[in-house]
Amino acid sequence: MAVFSNTFLPRRGDHVDMTTKPTTLHPRLIVAGAARAIDFYLEAFRAEEIDRYTGDDGKIVHAELRFDGVVLTLKDEEPGTPDVGPAPLSGSPVILTLQVADADAVATRMEKAGATVIYPVADHPYGRMGRLRDPFGHVWMITQHPAPESG
Repeated sequence: MAVFSNTFLPRRGDHVDMTTKPTTLHPRLIVAGAARAIDFYLEAFRAEEIDRYTGDDGKIVHAELRFDGVVLTLKDEEPGTPDVGPAPLSGSPVILTLQVADADAVATRMEKAGATVIYPVADHPYGRMGRLRDPFGHVWMITQHPAPESG
């Protein structure tokens, strides 16, 4: 069994400066067609839309979705600024890993909603896993812990 150290966690008795301690991390996806992306994530992940703000041009400047305790934010891309989706970059260098109870069911919903399978869900020594690209260019690794061995 691997043991990992976390330099972000203080040792018992250490002073913790709460003004600089990270408390949450919300991925923010930039997509071409944020309204369509929201529909995809609602269907594929059974997400709940929490907030949506649009600019004067009708583009989404901030939307927040929640599914199974995960918060994801997204916005429409803005060509000519650093806020572009994966397509102008020839893909995204980031893989979003989502651990779920049933990787097959989530991958099936994603594919039905328009995702492309990169690696089909299969068993591995570390669990069940597959990789899919959503219709907006973001890559998702869908993982599931291995079933406990009986015996």
